[in-house]
Amino acid sequence: MSELILGLETSCDETAAALITADGAVLSNVISSQADLHARFGGVVPEVASRRHLELVEPVVSEALVEAEATLSDVAKIGVTQGPGLVGALLVGLSYAKGLSWAAQIPLAPVDHLHGHVASLFLGDDALEPPFLCLLASGGHTLVLVVNDHAGFEVVGGTRDDAAGEAFDKGARLLGLGYPGGPALDRLARTGDPSTHTFPIARVDGLDFSFSGVKTALLYAVRELDETALAERRADLAASYELAIVDALLQRIEQAAEHTHMDTIAVVGGVAANSAFRARLATLGARVAPLPLCTDNGAMIASAARYAPNVSKAGYLAVDAYSSR
Repeated sequence: MSELILGLETSCDETAAALITADGAVLSNVISSQADLHARFGGVVPEVASRRHLELVEPVVSEALVEAEATLSDVAKIGVTQGPGLVGALLVGLSYAKGLSWAAQIPLAPVDHLHGHVASLFLGDDALEPPFLCLLASGGHTLVLVVNDHAGFEVVGGTRDDAAGEAFDKGARLLGLGYPGGPALDRLARTGDPSTHTFPIARVDGLDFSFSGVKTALLYAVRELDETALAERRADLAASYELAIVDALLQRIEQAAEHTHMDTIAVVGGVAANSAFRARLATLGARVAPLPLCTDNGAMIASAARYAPNVSKAGYLAVDAYSSR
């Protein structure tokens, strides 16, 4: 076995590693989530995340190699997330990848995390080929992208405040749900009636998004209820709030398709795992990243590394993490 690509992802609270082949077949995709660790705090604590990455990065990479039935001698390239993300968490992955690359004499390719999400569509037998329009919706980003080739993308729309995933998480917190909030709100919303409350969809210029208004509307709706009433209406509020966010995403991506004259629409990122959103996307005929590749993972980083330039050994020290693009 040879010419494999090792991908390493530590941008937030998942320590992830994967091995793929040069043509995009996923041989292993190991993810160790810190959700239970951060649940007591109601969100990710950067210093705690960094220390946990230090503990997990070696065993996660080792497990990925074992699952792929490979050794480091089979690895032709190491891809690692450089940013955006939590700088401390990113530095753990970068430092480990640099050391591994230097010691094993394997080329190193720093990867943009957002490019990784897009590159998740380039994996498997049913890989999507550019050009296409892509919505990237996650906890930290909501972007409309024009993808003309495998190596990158053009941003044509973004969020002016909260990302869609952040809006889901904050809404879950307002409703008294657990962490991580997005999946918890998704589960609760399945039992509610989305027609019971009407939440606003922001109208902003261009192809941008804004989710601060819908979040504030939910806050006011919750404040008007006592504990008993909130318990009775919590599922309906969750379903109605979810509907407003999903409608905002769908309306904007349809507008973007008309504006760019692109026929193929794809959706990536953690929000693409939302069940209501996925169901609506199916009716739109959009390509959606497979569920295991929606949230942060090493396979998407390995995929992006195929199209990212290697850094020279002399350039290792200049490779630093960045928190935002």
